[in-house]
Amino acid sequence: MLPLSLGLLSVAVFLFSFFNRNRLKASREVESVDLPNCHLIKGIEAGSEDIDILPSGLAFFSVGLKCPGLHSFAPDKPGGILMMDLKEENPRALELRISRGFNLASFNPHGISTFIDSDDTVYLFVVNHPEFKNTVEIFKFEEEENSLLHLKTIKHELLPSVNDIIAVGPAHFYATNDHYFSDPFLKYLETYLNLHWTNVVYYSPNEVKVVAEGFDSANGINISPDKKYIYVADILAHEIHVLEKQPNMNLTQLKVLELDTLVDNISIDPSSGDILVGCHPNGQKLFVYDPNNPPSSEVLRIQNILSEKPTVTTVYANNGSILQGSSVASLYDRKLLIGTLYHRALYCEL
Repeated sequence: MLPLSLGLLSVAVFLFSFFNRNRLKASREVESVDLPNCHLIKGIEAGSEDIDILPSGLAFFSVGLKCPGLHSFAPDKPGGILMMDLKEENPRALELRISRGFNLASFNPHGISTFIDSDDTVYLFVVNHPEFKNTVEIFKFEEEENSLLHLKTIKHELLPSVNDIIAVGPAHFYATNDHYFSDPFLKYLETYLNLHWTNVVYYSPNEVKVVAEGFDSANGINISPDKKYIYVADILAHEIHVLEKQPNMNLTQLKVLELDTLVDNISIDPSSGDILVGCHPNGQKLFVYDPNNPPSSEVLRIQNILSEKPTVTTVYANNGSILQGSSVASLYDRKLLIGTLYHRALYCEL
C-alpha cells in the first residue's frame, strides 16, 4: 500500500498546487531586501522550522522537520533541538542531548515554545510528529549539561494535526491544528476543498478544549508581552488573527490583519512588543520544490497591531539564492535569527 499512498499524495499535492494558485500566491516574486552582517549557521542544513529565545539569550532551534509531500534535504536523518548562546561573540549552534528513554530515531520536531516557571525552571515544549503522528513533548532544560530531560508525552483527540504551540504554564499551552484530519491524503483534500475547519486548542492537565476555530490553516501562534492577547497566523488565508485571552482561557477574536504573503511562525520582539513573522512569498515554490527555481524568503515586522492601521515593514527578503522557505524570525538584542521549513538558517547582526 505504501507506493499507492505516496502516489495518491503526490497527485493530491499537484492538484492542490494547480487549483489553489491564489491561496499559494503562485505568481508572486520578491525583490531582495538585504541585511548587513549575515551568515548561514553552520550545522543547520535541513530546516530550522521554529526558533524560540530565552530572556538570557539562549536560542532553541527545531531542526529536521519532515512532512508528507514536502521536500527534505535529509529524509533519513532524525530531527533534533539545537541551541545557540546569542551573548557569545561568535555563537555556534550545538545539538542538545536528550535523556535516555526518549525515542530519538523517530524525533520529528515542529513548533516549539519555552516556559520559565516561578522557580526558574525552563521547560521546552515541542510539537513532534513521530512516524507522522501528533504529540506534544515536554522537556526540562538542564543548562549545565546542555541537555533536555524528557518529562511527558501528550496525545489527545483534539490535537490531530498540531503545528505550533505557545506554553502558558509548566504543563499548559495553546496549540494550532493546521488540519482537521490527521491522514495525509485527507489533509490535502481538506485544504483543496477550503473547508476552514482548523482551530486553536487550549490544553491543561485538567481541561482540553477548542478555544478558536474557523481558520483556513491555523499555523504559527504566540502571545503578547502582557499575556492579554494571542496571535494566530492563518497561512493560506494570508492573515494574522488577534484574539483576546479570557479568564477561562477561551479566546475572543478582536481583529484580523490581512497580508500579501503566506504567514508562518510568529515571534515577539522582547524590547518593543513588535511582531516578527517568517513568511513564504510564493507557496507554489514551497510545495513543488524545484532546485532551479527555489522558494523565496520574507520576514515582516508588524508594529502596533492593535491600532486601526498597523505598520508592516519588510525586514528581509531573498529570492531563494541564499535562504529558501523562511518559516520564522526571532530577534534578541539586535541579533536576528531566520529559520526555514527545510533549508538553512541565517544569523544577522543588525
